[in-house]
Amino acid sequence: MKKKKIVSLLLVAAMSLSMVACGKSADTASKSSESGSESTSSSDTPLVIGWDAMSQKFSPFFAESHPDMYLDDKCVQIGLLSVDRAGQYILEGIDGYKAEYNGTEYTYYTPSDIKVNENEDGTVTYDIKIRDDIKFSDGEPVTIDDVIFSFYVVSDPTYDGPSTFASLPVKGMEEYRSGVSTLSSLIAEAGKDNTDFTNFTEEQQKAFWDACANEGAAFTQSIVDYMVENAGVAEGDVSAAAAGWGFELPAGATTEDFFLAIGEQYGWNFASMDKEAASVTIADSFPEDVLAMSTTGVQTGESADHIEGIVKTGDYSMTVTLTEFSAPAIEKLGTAIAPMHYYGDKSLYDYDNNKFGFPKNDLSIVREKTTKPLGAGPYKFVEYKNKIAYLEANENYYLGAPKIKSLQFKETQEADKIPGVLQGTIDLSEPSISKAAVEQISGENSNGELAGDKLTATLADNLGYGYIGMCAKNVKVGNDASTEQSKDLRKAIATVIAAYRDVVIDSYYGEAAEVIQYPISNSSWAAPQKSDPDYEIAFSKDVDGNPIYTEGMSDDEKYDAALKAALGYFEAAGYTVEDGKLTAAPAGAKLSYEAMIPGGGNGDHPAFGILTGAKEQFAKIGFELVINDLADSSVLWDTLSAQKAEIWCAAWGATADPDMYQVYHSQGGSAYQYAVYSDELDALIEDARTSADQSYRKAVYKECLDFIVDYAVEIPTYQRQNGVLYSSERVNIDSLVKDPTPFWIWMDELATLEMN
Repeated sequence: MKKKKIVSLLLVAAMSLSMVACGKSADTASKSSESGSESTSSSDTPLVIGWDAMSQKFSPFFAESHPDMYLDDKCVQIGLLSVDRAGQYILEGIDGYKAEYNGTEYTYYTPSDIKVNENEDGTVTYDIKIRDDIKFSDGEPVTIDDVIFSFYVVSDPTYDGPSTFASLPVKGMEEYRSGVSTLSSLIAEAGKDNTDFTNFTEEQQKAFWDACANEGAAFTQSIVDYMVENAGVAEGDVSAAAAGWGFELPAGATTEDFFLAIGEQYGWNFASMDKEAASVTIADSFPEDVLAMSTTGVQTGESADHIEGIVKTGDYSMTVTLTEFSAPAIEKLGTAIAPMHYYGDKSLYDYDNNKFGFPKNDLSIVREKTTKPLGAGPYKFVEYKNKIAYLEANENYYLGAPKIKSLQFKETQEADKIPGVLQGTIDLSEPSISKAAVEQISGENSNGELAGDKLTATLADNLGYGYIGMCAKNVKVGNDASTEQSKDLRKAIATVIAAYRDVVIDSYYGEAAEVIQYPISNSSWAAPQKSDPDYEIAFSKDVDGNPIYTEGMSDDEKYDAALKAALGYFEAAGYTVEDGKLTAAPAGAKLSYEAMIPGGGNGDHPAFGILTGAKEQFAKIGFELVINDLADSSVLWDTLSAQKAEIWCAAWGATADPDMYQVYHSQGGSAYQYAVYSDELDALIEDARTSADQSYRKAVYKECLDFIVDYAVEIPTYQRQNGVLYSSERVNIDSLVKDPTPFWIWMDELATLEMN
């Protein structure tokens, strides 16, 4: 299975390309331009950071995982705008934006000033001005052409990265992206016997079909082999294997037929088709020229040569006009300002003649730079070697050269994040903050506290939450995941699992986390509050809508009540129940489901106790919950990507705006994990985007949250605190970020951090 090593789902989900850029508050920014001797002694000592595994997609356009995105966005790039400690977007940051937080006034600087104008015709115009004194790390000046180039990359019809900028109602966006098909889809639609070579050559057609017959058949043969070994499919029965994989094929179908069915479902986008991979991947087996076909666009109809709503007004200014108001727009505008001369081709940029730094429908020159980024952030990327990413200070950084000359992001296992800082192999890490971790850190300090002579830990609410997910495609009754029976099956499982959250989360985290009832971070303004009249405990009602729990119940009584309610749901789902036990499952469902958890193979995960408790309860009624504790967490991300997971444990991240498009909308980049695909939910998410009224949006998002809970594909588990651990002996503790929040973290003031 392809090793994408997306170590944390945190960022795939919601960060897009609008992650907060490396900014600085004024109380520390002044230090950046000083050359005082106090920082000279530590400037040559590298800061070694214990980091999660990286997949080497260090790109402002194509990074997917938390480690890759943060390294690139926070260190190498600068974003067009940023947020303050309270999560408010800064629209006037060139001369400094002042805002009070926790009794202290802070000043924030960003590269831009943005004015929002709502026009009489209903359109909305964003007037953007950037600073005229910023340079990229290679000395080239930053101009508005770099911003325009960046917008056009994520708007290109062949762009398939995480940004959803193109989903905004930018004037002319639809016309620019229309009339274009990928080369792979055109050849597939034409068929093997095609003789019309208007849009492609005969040689390209042959190469495509040869790859389908050879490498494509090997791709699906690995799926068949997997089904034979693990699902009892008869040797060579491609149709049965395909059915178990979610594809209907006629009897006698071949592995090539199977591959064609997968291609048709995914529109012949090879990267998306690899979600179905077993052990052989398209990315690793197909010829390079054929692989490029799925990201090469061909104009087949009318298509505009520019986006009407993106207008250059000067060397350092532009406007972006939307046809209607869109709440997430300001966040989507926060894309990284990528250097056009590096990621594109300056000879291909001519704004007046609608050329924007790369050939339209061909991002190959942009993709070539994915593993080695360049930007205008505080640090410049040097290399990735032996599981370490090396960065050096950017002397051209517009807010002043960083105090520490070099950084090393060192891949570090969770179990080594605290010992590593203590022993000196790393200087800083982000360990999971649990009761045990708090006790370990405090115990190393002579004062018995989190901040002491050996270690210093800072805590802040995490901008995200933990959850247990279910893929509706794989946990359902019959062939329709949206029926009440399918929902009842998932509710049966969720009800028992949810019952164990309170005890286990308190045991694991103590005061460092709390149980949540809705699939949204409590840090968000859209999160339902306990004081709300319609606030409910997740999965606390039986199949008839009656409360499961009563006041004063002991923990064991709650577990038994949840199990009894689960039996009712199982029966409603079509399971046969005899003498309080399940004896048969309805068509399409099972008596056993697998729950994957990245606990390192030793149960080191906050949800592990939840699953083990539920497993024991389920066994009483003849239902099996198989816990797969993964030593290699990348297996989980690969399985999720392939839509093969049944139940899993992970966490989502968030941004200041609670837009749900990325995670739950059918066209969102992460929607495949749950496989909900609902027109009703899509409409709600789209509706919430059209209003500037926060109270209205919150009400619509509450409907979305209720829908998701009712669909029972996500069990909210906890809102935790993030911990950053420093060596008090090697890092200058006085230089740490002040008042960290979910929106303003240690990396936002990395340039002013000092070594002792």
